[in-house]
Amino acid sequence: MDHFVRIKNAIEELYQTNPKIHISVDIPRSKIIEPGTKAVITGIYKNIFQIETYDKGHPVRHTFQYSDVLVGHVVIEELH
Repeated sequence: MDHFVRIKNAIEELYQTNPKIHISVDIPRSKIIEPGTKAVITGIYKNIFQIETYDKGHPVRHTFQYSDVLVGHVVIEELH
């Protein structure tokens, strides 16, 4: 099984058991998400996953590729 599938499966398991996660993002040209930001996984799809964070009390949805986790641009603390 390749790394991409392992990451997808791990995120999908979090989604099914406890979708509340802590996430950090380091992607050029993206909105900054502070290290350890609380988020909820809201969707798992073939090539992407969605999370929801809160900014000033309002929900904000973000979409990432599993490869973002693979290369370290997105860190989900619960996967480490």
